[in-house]
Amino acid sequence: MVDFFCLTLKLIKEPKLNQALKGRNLFRFFILELYFKMLLWYSIYSLNLSKRGRIMPVEKNKEYIVEIIDNGFEGEGIAKIDGFTIFVPNSIKGEKVRVLIVKVLKSHAFGKVLEILEKSEYRVEEDCLTYKRCGGCDLRHVEYKETLKMKQNAVQSLVNKTLKEKVKVEETEGMENPYNYRNKAQYPVGVDKEGKPVIGVFAKRTHEIIPIKECLIQNKKAEELAKFVLDFISENNISIYNEESQKGLVRHIVTKISLKTNEIMLILVINGESIAKEKELVSKVKEKFPEVKTIVKNINRENTNVIMGKENVNIYGDGYIKDKLGDFIFKISPHSFYQVNPVQAEKLYNIGVEAAKIDKEDTVFDLYCGIGTITLFMSKYAKKVYGIEIVEEAIKDANENARINNVDNTEFIAGDVEIVLDRLINKEHIIPDVVMVDPPRKGLDNKSIENLLKILPKKLVYISCNPATLVRDLSKLEDKYKITMIKPVDMFPFSKHIECVSLLKLR
Repeated sequence: MVDFFCLTLKLIKEPKLNQALKGRNLFRFFILELYFKMLLWYSIYSLNLSKRGRIMPVEKNKEYIVEIIDNGFEGEGIAKIDGFTIFVPNSIKGEKVRVLIVKVLKSHAFGKVLEILEKSEYRVEEDCLTYKRCGGCDLRHVEYKETLKMKQNAVQSLVNKTLKEKVKVEETEGMENPYNYRNKAQYPVGVDKEGKPVIGVFAKRTHEIIPIKECLIQNKKAEELAKFVLDFISENNISIYNEESQKGLVRHIVTKISLKTNEIMLILVINGESIAKEKELVSKVKEKFPEVKTIVKNINRENTNVIMGKENVNIYGDGYIKDKLGDFIFKISPHSFYQVNPVQAEKLYNIGVEAAKIDKEDTVFDLYCGIGTITLFMSKYAKKVYGIEIVEEAIKDANENARINNVDNTEFIAGDVEIVLDRLINKEHIIPDVVMVDPPRKGLDNKSIENLLKILPKKLVYISCNPATLVRDLSKLEDKYKITMIKPVDMFPFSKHIECVSLLKLR
């Protein structure tokens, strides 16, 4: 390659060639262009070669002693060796640990704690036998109050890196009792090494089922019900679905429980139409668990990671349960999205609604409204609230929820938020004063942001389950809006997940 460059340069400078090409500027230009293109290509090649050949400060499968200088976005410890970043799960800022490097990438590495040489004052004994293998919790080794500070700091770090105007993130709203808070459980059903049916949780990043005796974040009654159903399956030799062969019947046992009414829904996800001794199962469940108000068969024959299929068959009850949140009763069906921690959900919604200071002259849009929970919360204060949600079954529930609560100033629309929002604004010319958004983890789409910036409602309330996409979207809005509040709410105690509510006011 170097020889080619030298030859090209020599040709350009060769007097006889220059004399022969005199007046032929086009050809000379071609030779020069070729030379510089090859020079650029060689420079990039050399740089990449240098990167590939550089010596990393750490090696895979070697041990190092490191100090944890911070905790990252997902609660993992962060260490540095010669400026090179190492992520160390299950470690806490201020600790000194001996780690085994398990993976090395160009910009960072991952380590596994072998020994804690100096413990943090916030480290506690883990209270769950399956904690390190299960993906449900990430921070059971940390004192609960400290996890709230870690989550606040994680959001603040993202804000500082992303937003032009630095906003002070408020303290995380925690739980008084951060145990057994989940109202929904989805238990995969499998077989152990001896061929016996088991339920449990999937090991991190796998589909290996870890049997559990007790889960400290699941509702105890729901857990007891799932184990009772498993015993019935085992006693009656009902087949278990096998992911590899795609044969067998029972895939998942799903429970939903209402905190205020204590009603329970049992969902049996099956790879077929019927369950052996179905009537006997229903009878025994009703006798043992009178709180169970409905039992549903969910048909899922697809080769998929999605837990539930589209078809539901009621084999007992009406196919739904009711729960109370704030002043409202909500109807919950098998596919309904309903916050898994209703205690914290009520706090989250109240914080958002109170911050918005909605009045009786305000038209409000609730984007990604689900079954209409926060829509109804806002209806008490607003002139009218429009709720938009892509799941048609959720919209049916939302309309029913408005009816049973005697709310007549809401309108629910089934459809893609991007399309419906565009139609309301640009075709129906309905301009909101306040917009509430609670999008999925991917955040808002660009079209929706463009429409919001077009109509400029006076206030935006942004509820997010992903701080990274939250601050990304806030950065697109901050030129027109002043961000006056970002408050984390601990919807998922002892996990890495963080919910936030933010208030934006038109500048």
